[in-house]
Amino acid sequence: MNITTNTVVTMHFTVSAPDGTQIDSSREAEPMVFLQGSHYLIQGLEDHLEGKAVGEKFVIDIEPEQAYGERHDTLVQEVPRSMFEGMEIEPGMTFRATTDEGEQSVMILDVDDETVVVDGNHPLSGLTLTFDVEVLEVRAATEEEIAHGHPHTGEGCGHTH
Repeated sequence: MNITTNTVVTMHFTVSAPDGTQIDSSREAEPMVFLQGSHYLIQGLEDHLEGKAVGEKFVIDIEPEQAYGERHDTLVQEVPRSMFEGMEIEPGMTFRATTDEGEQSVMILDVDDETVVVDGNHPLSGLTLTFDVEVLEVRAATEEEIAHGHPHTGEGCGHTH
């Protein structure tokens, strides 16, 4: 069976940054299981998986516009330190912030007595990502999985709908 929309795919992957630094991998853990077409994966990887079969292995570079998007300098902002009153904060911490566009994750880049520099870009934005993938299993999704938008384990989906 080939990977198409509404198939459940089990795969191992390793993703690396342009300099070769490994960002994430399933190889020493459980493989990733997802519903093709559910937009669980970045668009470039989901598109490239279409039509693949069990046993296929490939390496692909995915450009930012098909991954986490380009970086936007306007999403790096300096805000008053008072917005974090009573909180111990340091660079690298992430928070959910309410913006004009709704909820957004931001990372703290710098802190001083008066200001905090936050970045609303995804940490992987602007990067071309290299994926090394091995397709382990492909099966048709059940009607329930399609309705819920994700695969279920033997115990069901683990939450109520």
